Amino acid sequence: MKEAQVLKEFEKAEALLKGHFVLSSGLHSDRYLQCARALMDARRAAKLCKALAAKVREEIDKEIDFVVSPAMGGVVVGYEMGRQLGVPAMFLERPEGTFELRRGFYLPKGARCLMVEDVVTTGLSSREAIKAIRAAGGRVVGGACLIDRSNGKAKIGVKLVPLARLNVPTYAPDKIPPELAAIPAMKPGSRKK
Repeated sequence: MKEAQVLKEFEKAEALLKGHFVLSSGLHSDRYLQCARALMDARRAAKLCKALAAKVREEIDKEIDFVVSPAMGGVVVGYEMGRQLGVPAMFLERPEGTFELRRGFYLPKGARCLMVEDVVTTGLSSREAIKAIRAAGGRVVGGACLIDRSNGKAKIGVKLVPLARLNVPTYAPDKIPPELAAIPAMKPGSRKK
């Protein structure tokens, strides 16, 4: 699946929004990817994740025992990636602000894990998820996401395989361009900051 086709799927799902957004990272942007809208159609989720799983198989030459994703955004994509790769999928939660496995999830020591996100912007959630996977005894063999909106700039500490890359500028709260600052900001993300 080519990047243009991936973005077309997001557009058809009305999941590529334009306006003024405060991202989970605290940065501001004129575009927002609402992956939940793209993934609410199970057929679309399967199509996108099938393409991502094929790319992961090509680019990560290690066995994968588990898919682990950060909640909330990574839950659906993580589940579908587990299904596509034929391995169990679990997710991390932040009950006290730090990611951890809950709900009876556990990793056998040394389990080879693929960390899966919906969107990577700064890589912070990915790095935090990787840290939690390692703390739980897992070994992270790579990361994957539907969209890398950093266009390859975000570093997560392991190889990141995106289905598509976007170059969407982000702005610190004190560096917002006047034309963006003139639009009321919305915060559609799941993490409170």
